[in-house]
Amino acid sequence: MALGVSALAADEIATLRDGIAINEEPTPAAIAKTIDSDVRVQRSYPMQPPTIPHDTRGYEVNVRVNKCMSCHARQRTEESQAPMVSVTHFMDREGNFLAEISPRRFFCNQCHVNQTDARPKVENTFQDMDELMKSRSADKED
Repeated sequence: MALGVSALAADEIATLRDGIAINEEPTPAAIAKTIDSDVRVQRSYPMQPPTIPHDTRGYEVNVRVNKCMSCHARQRTEESQAPMVSVTHFMDREGNFLAEISPRRFFCNQCHVNQTDARPKVENTFQDMDELMKSRSADKED
């Protein structure tokens, strides 16, 4: 007997096809729009990288060029009014400060992401650190 899933069980398995038969082409969801408000969003936990509050479509970031630095470099922040990258971006692995952005921090979109108007695919039960601390305090009072 071959190992596999029975036809009945296969109907109960959740997939990314969302119940659409394998031989049918699903209608793709609309591409989410980037939020381009240029307003900083509160972070949900202390070491969370800040999100990008503007559109970065077409930004070139590669080994030779980093478009983000045209506004966020220390020398450009007065003119651009963009926040300077964190001092941690100038540190090497041993904690020594460098004159330029560390190569391990050069590719901004490894940690920093744009926000979109997309609805979550699954329920999110994440609690902000402040909410978590408040609920813990309330539990202790009861």
